[in-house]
Order: sequence, then structure tokens, then C-alpha cells
Amino acid sequence: MPVRVRFAPSPTGYLHLGGARSALFNYLFAKKMGGQFLLRIEDTDRSRYNEQALQDLIRDLKWLGLDWDEGPGVGGPHGPYQQSERLPLYEKHAQLLIDSGAAYRCFCTTERLAEVRKTQEEQKQTPGYDRHCRDLPVEESNERAAAGDPFVVRFRAPTHGSMTVHDILRGDIEYQNHVLDDLVLMKTDGFPTYHMASVVDDHDMEITHVLRGEEWLPSTPRHVLLYKAFGWEPPLFCHMPVILSPTGKGKLSKRDGAVSVGDYRERGYMPEAMVNFLAFIGWSPGDEREKMPLPELIQAFNLEQITPKAAVFNETKLEWMNGQYMLAATVDDLVPEVTRLLVKSGYPTAATDVERVRTHVRLLKDRSKRLDELVDTGLYFWVDPLSYEEKAWAKHWKPETMMHMMHLVGAVAGADWTAESLERIYREEAEALGVKFAALIHPTRLAVSGLSFGPGLFELLEALGPDVVIARMQFAMAHAELTNKTPAPIVE
Repeated sequence: MPVRVRFAPSPTGYLHLGGARSALFNYLFAKKMGGQFLLRIEDTDRSRYNEQALQDLIRDLKWLGLDWDEGPGVGGPHGPYQQSERLPLYEKHAQLLIDSGAAYRCFCTTERLAEVRKTQEEQKQTPGYDRHCRDLPVEESNERAAAGDPFVVRFRAPTHGSMTVHDILRGDIEYQNHVLDDLVLMKTDGFPTYHMASVVDDHDMEITHVLRGEEWLPSTPRHVLLYKAFGWEPPLFCHMPVILSPTGKGKLSKRDGAVSVGDYRERGYMPEAMVNFLAFIGWSPGDEREKMPLPELIQAFNLEQITPKAAVFNETKLEWMNGQYMLAATVDDLVPEVTRLLVKSGYPTAATDVERVRTHVRLLKDRSKRLDELVDTGLYFWVDPLSYEEKAWAKHWKPETMMHMMHLVGAVAGADWTAESLERIYREEAEALGVKFAALIHPTRLAVSGLSFGPGLFELLEALGPDVVIARMQFAMAHAELTNKTPAPIVE
């Protein structure tokens, strides 16, 4: 039987990094084993369902390159792949469990359940359903259901003994049956709970391995009992380690910064880097490799090399890895996303001025670790600087700088506008003025970019063009006079 795995998110919010890693591990395992990777949307919690979250989820998975073999938009022999469209299947199987005695109808009201919980808490007991309807006569249950009394369907959990669940990473785990409650399988609104729908769908879709986060470990014995009640063979289970915050204290959460795939996309991370980084949270290829594109990850991946220990999220490592992928990318690889970020940042001309975007990317991609950083540190390609780094200005604009700038403006006007020619002119001017080369370089960089750092100055001057460069040098001189940062030169 071929390997069949699934990623089954609930569209209630953003695609968390933990969920993205689960999807990735399922994808890698399926591809390594020559199997199928399914996407199933678990949208039975209608109170929290969010249509935009569903669209964002699909967008983010596609951005990561995790294309599914079966699922929404693709189809397949086991559809539909959205649980809200599979209700008759769950109703049928709930009735099978009722008929076999493995489940029962519970007619308890929310008011009664609240009273039970209150009493249990007052008596320092573990809160849980008291199985009030567990032994309701079948005839009475049928009559009340036929009369329209609202009910939920509960699983008849064993109350004695123990059971063992095998996990690929953790081995055999024993659970005492008396701690299991009679969980709800079908709600009063006719929708299944996660437990019911997940088990029925995994069987119906012929899932062979369930790879999910370790937070689902406590639910696994319930699921195994459900499989047995139906007479089905359970899939193999593999519960992946939780992702901890950068401090290692507690799970990664929103208070730690960006934790969704969409957040990182908007911050200028590349999908290849994100996939590579996520693969290494809790897994290793067993050698010294760190930068591994998706085909290499597939080839190297195996479940046995996943560690069961919680893994710490390291954004510094992610940023380094993203920088590595930016170094390896071509200019044309980065242009579409940089264009999108520029337009979003308020520079709509980037959508049509492809050559300027290419220049922007070419000069800054090897100096940036993120695409948003590349955009933000190169806005001088799109707008004249109106302010300057304060500390750099104080350091590099001396009383004599105004005279130097005036000499330079005259020297470069009408020059052959190439990086080589401009560098030669600057060296000649430095010698003629009797100053260090740096005394001309730093003020010029500030004048044309507003920043004290960036690409090679003469490459930048060539890219900006003579009209822009001279105008900005003149504006900087006017700024110096206006702010009295340096006195105007004495003209004899």
C-alpha cells in the first residue's frame, strides 16, 4: 500500500510556523516514499470558521511550494476535501456506532453540564462529563431523538484497564482507560467534532501515516479506540516536537513576533529559505549540510531522524539562511517580489520601471538578508533623500565639505558617466584638494542616498545618473547652509 499522508488544518486563523512545518514533513515523507500528500480542510467548527483564513492558508502553502496531490482545487477520488461538505458520511458512521453500542445519544442540556462542572470543581474533582446518559435505554433514546429533543453523540469509552499506543518517535505509550472521558463525536448542530471527522476521513482517504504536532498525543488513544470500534486498522502515528520560543521557555507564540508564514512572506523572506529552515527545526540530515533546496530535502528525509525533543526557534538562523538564498538567487529571481514590496511601500512606478527595479536588486541583493531590507535600504533609487543620518552627517560634513562638493559638482558635470570615469575624477580631485579620498566619498554617499552605507559609491552614482546625482549634491549643500551645519564657503 503506497504511503498516503495529509495536512488537515482548520481555517480559523493564520498558518502558524508549527503548522507549516507539519505540512512540510508530511510533504517530504510522501515524496521520499513515492506516495501522495493530501490537503484536507477541517472546518467543522463553524463558530470560528474564517473564509479569508482559508484563502490565506492555500496561498501560503502554494508560496512554500507544498503542492498537494489531492485536495481543494485539485480534486481526487476521495473528495470532497472540505469537511463541511462531508456531513452525510459522519452522520452515517455515528449511527453505526450507536447501533453497535460503541456510542450513545446524550440529551444533557448546557445548564445541567455547567452545574455538574461547578459541583466537581467545588469538590476538587477532575471536571468531566458524568456519563449521565450512558445507560439510557435504547427505546427511550430513540423516542426522544424522534421527538426532536436536541442531543450530542458521545463515545462509550472503556472505564477499566489500559491501552498502548505506538508512536514512531516515542515508541509504546501506555494510557489508563479510566482517565478517558466519553468524548462528543457529533454536536447538536449536526457537525462532527475533530475526533470523529478526523478518524472517519483518515480511514476513508486511506491515510497510512498521521504526522502531526505532539499536542495531539493525548487525543491519540481516543482515536485508536474509535478505529477499533469501527473495526478499522489505525494508521501509523508520528507526533512531531513542539517549536519553542527563542528563549526556550514555552511554545512559540504571537508575542515572540511574527509566527505566521504570511508574516514572514511580507517581511521579505524567500520561500526556499523558509522551507529549508523549517525542515531543520527538529530534524537533521545527519551530516554537515545546512543549505538544502527542496529536492535535496526530499532525498535526505526520513522520520527516524526527527527528534522527539522540543526545538527552539532561532530567527537569527532563519535570517542567515535567507541571506544565503538571496546570494544564490539571480536578479531576475528577485525582481517580481521586490516589485510587489515596492508597490506596497508606496512606489507604484516600480510596476512598470523594470530596469530600475533590476538595478536596485543588482546593487543591494548581496548586501541584504531579507527582501524588505533590500527594499527599505534602497529607497533612494525611487525618491530623493530629504534627511540624512544624523551621526554620519556630523562626522563627515566638515566646514570644508561645502567647498569640496562644489568642486566635485563642477568636475563631474559633463563627465563620461561610468563608474570607472567617476572614480578617476574623484581621485584626481582628492589629490588636487589635498584631502583623503574618504573625505569626498562619505559626504557624496550621504548626499545621494541619505545613508552612510550601501553599494560601491561609483556603481551607485552610475546607476542614478548625472542629473539625479548633481541635483542631490546641490540639495545637500543647501541643506547644510539652511541648517547651519557647515558654513558657506568663502568665495574670493
